Amino acid sequence: MTDANGQEGRQPVEGFLEAFRGARKALLLPHDNPDPDGLAGAVALRHILAANGVDARVAFGGMIGRAENRAMVRTLALDLTPLSTLDVGEFDAVALIDAQPGTGNNPVMADAAIRAVIDHHPLLATLDNVRFVDVRPEYGATATIVTEYARDAGVELPTDIATALFYAIRSETQDLGREASPADREAYVELLMKADMGAVARIQRARVPREYFGTYLTAIREARVHGHVVLTDLGVVSSADQVAEIADFLLRLREVTWSACVGRRLHTLAVSLRTTDPFAHAGYAIRRAIEGLGTAGGHGTMAGGQVPVTDENAEEIAAEVKRRLLTELGAEPGEGDPIARD
Repeated sequence: MTDANGQEGRQPVEGFLEAFRGARKALLLPHDNPDPDGLAGAVALRHILAANGVDARVAFGGMIGRAENRAMVRTLALDLTPLSTLDVGEFDAVALIDAQPGTGNNPVMADAAIRAVIDHHPLLATLDNVRFVDVRPEYGATATIVTEYARDAGVELPTDIATALFYAIRSETQDLGREASPADREAYVELLMKADMGAVARIQRARVPREYFGTYLTAIREARVHGHVVLTDLGVVSSADQVAEIADFLLRLREVTWSACVGRRLHTLAVSLRTTDPFAHAGYAIRRAIEGLGTAGGHGTMAGGQVPVTDENAEEIAAEVKRRLLTELGAEPGEGDPIARD
């Protein structure tokens, strides 16, 4: 394994390119149900590889569910391929972007030819079999790391990719207000000069169907306050992204420091956790809460996980996950106090 520091005086992007030297066909994968950070990082890395003579494809597992994320793909005409339409065995080099092996949120199997892992979430395991690992939990966005790669490699970013990277940093750090590092601020300003701000505005104001508002209605109706924690259960959702979006939304409640949301899609219970406490670690909390049930990851103020369920045990497992979350966060399980009253 080569870490991001590499040899003295060597830029991380050189280690990344070295890891793909000789690759016949490369596959770049963000996590399942990817967000702007993973998508932008992947398409930018493909551009950097192409400038260095390596052919790569960006694919994703799951679905792109959130309206803003779909609008980003559509508005910027990002070239993405559903992983289900590909034979992963055809690729002899794989990179994970904004994701890591073993977290349960990406489709790479143990025998996949993973050559690189680039992420801003804490390293969960020693990746001795991966040629290049660049994991920077002190950064607010993976897109910032990739922006530095392009800068250091002298690769000019076209407007669509610069816009994707800018929007990714903007959304991941909530306009530099959440877990943003000096490097994030530098990349944000650099990309601001190159981005199509009209496109950014269209992405942020993406149109949504009626069902979108129904999700918020359910979230508010089912939300319960347990001391410093607000928790809601969306039931069946059309996209795992809705669970994360609602967790962000409920964190605005003045009296709480933690928000949690669960929702089921197909045979997976999605779990999202958020906090306003800068000294907390949501990633550790959610992993402890669903240990033995599923997989999870995250960092200081935001985290997510997934738990397999069946039609028969979904409600029982959801109840157990909610109980565990409240216990882990030091809140009293029970009925809680509704935030919405008739």
